[in-house]
Amino acid sequence: MSSAIKRGVSLYSYQNETFQGKMSLEDCIRTSAELGARGIEIIGEQTFWGWPEYGAADADVDNWHRLIAQYDCVPVSHDFMLDYKRYKGREMPFEEQVASVRNDIDFGARLGMKYIRALVSIAPEVLVAAAPHAEERGIKILIEVHAPLHFDHPWIIRHAEAFEKSGSDALGFLPDMGMFLFAFPPVWKERFLRLGVPQAIADYVVKAYEDRVLSEYVILNVQQMGGTGPAIAMAETLRHNAAFEPKRMLDHMSRIHNIHGKFYQMTEDYVEPSIPYDEIVKVLQQGGFQGYICSEYEGNRWIEDAEEPNSVEQVRRQQVMLARLLGETEVPSLKTPIAA
Repeated sequence: MSSAIKRGVSLYSYQNETFQGKMSLEDCIRTSAELGARGIEIIGEQTFWGWPEYGAADADVDNWHRLIAQYDCVPVSHDFMLDYKRYKGREMPFEEQVASVRNDIDFGARLGMKYIRALVSIAPEVLVAAAPHAEERGIKILIEVHAPLHFDHPWIIRHAEAFEKSGSDALGFLPDMGMFLFAFPPVWKERFLRLGVPQAIADYVVKAYEDRVLSEYVILNVQQMGGTGPAIAMAETLRHNAAFEPKRMLDHMSRIHNIHGKFYQMTEDYVEPSIPYDEIVKVLQQGGFQGYICSEYEGNRWIEDAEEPNSVEQVRRQQVMLARLLGETEVPSLKTPIAA
């Protein structure tokens, strides 16, 4: 029996190929559609030249809608930024922040999106102030719950309380699955080894992560082992990542509308070695989630010093894994090769 959960892709996954000119917007959307991942999520600055400083040309937006229709896809989310530190020595005034969010709400609506993703650093008061405009435009603003934050962190609790107090259903959450990092990613370790981290220190950091040792203790121990530079940096990754509990999403399901399917590596046998997607999918099904899990590949930056990232193949493997976990019978496959 297949799941009500749907598959999608954040086009951020193809950032290397996009930047290098190897994949056009049509390539990105067609590739996702061929894999059966018909929910399309974007970062405006990546997909539309000039956004947000110069707006987006009508012709580019028309092309977006043409491609979405041509490949039978669904616009899911516009992931927006808020440059609240653009002024030297002071934060952007509150009303200007709210106006910026309203601008992205309008852009999301222009693209046919259901959601816009807010960075986790945005204050809840700003989002609450923008919520009435989101309601008018049929958009939900979803704050990304991203490691090192999690659903029991005071900053996220503050957002949850503000959302409930507002009474608006236009405010919600977009959990990033990277906060459920149950094992130290192998591609991270391999990168640090290439940077000169001694094998003994690298092995220690991986084991310390497995044993859930407090990050500050790990950093101190690495220093005492003679670690410097990259070795300290490897230990400091523990400050920003942890194995939080997927079941904590259950208390917030009524406001969870989209999922970032973060992954750093998919093996040839369709396993993400550091993030427990089998458990994650079970929790989402238990909570009655019916939205999209959008692939978000971020392993590229950990391997590009040693090899050319193949983001398309990595996304394909994750989509095969997700299809299996969701009970789909058809195996996602590509029909059109991407030109080198």
